[in-house]
Amino acid sequence: MDNIYLLMLIALAFLAIADLVVGVSNDAVNFLNSAIGSKAISFRTIMIVASIGIALGAIFSSGMMEVARKGIFNPSEFMFSEIMFIFMAVMITDILLLDFFNTMGMPTSTTVSIVFELLGAAVAMSMIKIWNAGGDYSTVLEYINTSKALEIILGILLSVVVAFTIGAIVQWISRLLLSYDFEKKAKWVGALFGGIALSAITYFILMKGIKGTSYASQSFDLIGGLTISDFLEQKVWLLIVVNFLIWSFLSFVLMTLAKVNIYKLIIGVGTFALALAFAGNDLVNFIGVPIAAFQSYEAWVASGTAATDFSMSILAEKVPTPTLLLFLSGMIMVATLWFSKKARHVADTEINLSREGESNERFQPNVLSRGIVRLTMLISQASLLAPKSVRKIVDARFKKPKIHVSKDKVHEIAAFDMVRAAVNLMVAGILISIATSYKLPLSTTYVTFMVAMGTSLADRAWGAESAVYRVAGVLNVIGGWFGTAIIAFIASGAILTILSFGKGTALALLLFAAILFLVKSYISYKKKSRAIEAEDSLRKSESSSIQGVIEESVHNIANVIKRANKIYTNSINGLARQDLDQLNKNKKQVSKLSKEIDDLRDNLFYFIKNLDETSVRASNFYITILGNLTDITQSLEYIAKICHKHVNNNHSKLKYNQIKELKQIDHELETLFVNTKEALDTRSFEKIGMIIKNKQNLFDMVADKTQKQVARTRTDESSPKNTTLYFSLLLETKDLLKSTINLMESYYNEHDSTIEPARIEESSF
Repeated sequence: MDNIYLLMLIALAFLAIADLVVGVSNDAVNFLNSAIGSKAISFRTIMIVASIGIALGAIFSSGMMEVARKGIFNPSEFMFSEIMFIFMAVMITDILLLDFFNTMGMPTSTTVSIVFELLGAAVAMSMIKIWNAGGDYSTVLEYINTSKALEIILGILLSVVVAFTIGAIVQWISRLLLSYDFEKKAKWVGALFGGIALSAITYFILMKGIKGTSYASQSFDLIGGLTISDFLEQKVWLLIVVNFLIWSFLSFVLMTLAKVNIYKLIIGVGTFALALAFAGNDLVNFIGVPIAAFQSYEAWVASGTAATDFSMSILAEKVPTPTLLLFLSGMIMVATLWFSKKARHVADTEINLSREGESNERFQPNVLSRGIVRLTMLISQASLLAPKSVRKIVDARFKKPKIHVSKDKVHEIAAFDMVRAAVNLMVAGILISIATSYKLPLSTTYVTFMVAMGTSLADRAWGAESAVYRVAGVLNVIGGWFGTAIIAFIASGAILTILSFGKGTALALLLFAAILFLVKSYISYKKKSRAIEAEDSLRKSESSSIQGVIEESVHNIANVIKRANKIYTNSINGLARQDLDQLNKNKKQVSKLSKEIDDLRDNLFYFIKNLDETSVRASNFYITILGNLTDITQSLEYIAKICHKHVNNNHSKLKYNQIKELKQIDHELETLFVNTKEALDTRSFEKIGMIIKNKQNLFDMVADKTQKQVARTRTDESSPKNTTLYFSLLLETKDLLKSTINLMESYYNEHDSTIEPARIEESSF
């Protein structure tokens, strides 16, 4: 039985490595987004700076490890055997939970997850102990460090409001002083801003760096015999003032003599500082539990006592974490930062929510987001009470420079400017350093995300076109955070219960299930990434001439035709075989196609704005093409839906003759779609003309099948559901044919009117 604890320790070591990977993939958003979003410095430079910050932060993070040891529960109330099960339950839950959020592309809090996992497992183990002893369940609070746990939880929740509010206030003041023409301001203005930002970030680095080293407890005559730790805490204002004066002077010198862009410097230093904070504050979330387990195991082995009798009061003592383990953890974090694609997927969520102007809105509006936007608009009307001259001055400071660019090229410009990026880093650094000074494992995710959202609001990045989507996105993320806490608590408690009763067998099964889930998640994410990058994706038009629009439209038409062929065939096959799984997948495929068509329609404004004055006629053609593509997709959606509904409701299978006729239609449609795509791919004008000439044959075929079904209904048809389904399929197939032929006629006629007569005779273009 004793061997199980050694196996658990080995398992915890591997779980720690996996947790570092999934944790960094989610938390990289905290320190990368401001630099990436502002495009102030190259991506490679950002990664190098962040890597150095992570490496140093990991080495200096020993003090925060106490949270995993005694911050949530009272270790003296538990025996070694019980504490090991608690740690196992926490780590298994943490990996699965964080990987789920990474796959969803949602930033969540690794601090909240670890806190509530420890709380859930400790409560579950306490309940089991009380139940075994026949005690009173009200005594469960004796097992939990309630004062510290409440302090941590309240600090985390309070950080949401505080970070958002302070971020908004600081950004509003900064924009009012600097405007969007900040680079044209006098040197002293930039030097003043640089002094404030860099002194704040420097103090933050001192709190997170030097205070975490072994030197912090040593006293020096130079600072009045105080230890470095005491000096940093007692001489706060002296440090801030001296830092401000030094950095203001250096900023002015660098801007004047070296022509350094002070805002880029702030962003670089801020990225380093937040990476340092991330590793120092959040490393406990990934390896704190395994290290506590390792130290518990060492103490138990040395004691020679039975695992069920050895009290874990030793965890209440302060034990330094081996520097080698911290260093190795830092290296794993750095490697993950460079190679994790999920980290960049999560980062996109926050950047798009804080982006200036329009973006590909991921979140859909809801009742709450609409209500908040309406309320905010009503409140904003109160600003009309201010004098007109004051409002005019303020509006001028917030006037954004006009950048004309197509929607498809939005990703090529910065999501926000360097002032907002600098404020994000400065405010987040200050808030995290304050929390760190009080030994609170503040959620760096909550702080950085809410600061970014606050600065976005204050900077008027959420306009009438995007506000309802952005607010919905923020609400979704915050909702995910609360979901993290609830799921972490319940899941960790459930896994602990299973482990307690199932022992070694349960442990093996749970570890196997966790590995299986992670592998499946990885494969699923890879497939999803490939699908996004697939060649079949539709492209937004960027041409400014009619000839260019026609040529670009070939790609979209050909791909819609190819995908329509597959969707229609899968609908008929799934219906014929009563294959619900195939019909489910088919519905997802047609929904994906419909969304891509909607994206093209959303791009219509940018397309028309991008046209040159001699090619306005291209807008009529493009609108017609979009209308036809929309009609095709709507027909496919309806066909896929009714086929799925029929099978899902377990209605009777279509009769042999009905299936046979549908397969004949499918065959003819496949021939039409294949010929159409081939004509478009080879630019064969003659083949397109032939397809249009043969359209009546297709319509006659559908009409013939309709008449046959009418005859069957009058004689031997006995299923109303089958009859309704069959007629619906025929009618919608007819509409699908009409839309396809109209699409080809529009393309044929428009191209015919734009090419020279000599080229028409060549039968190709």
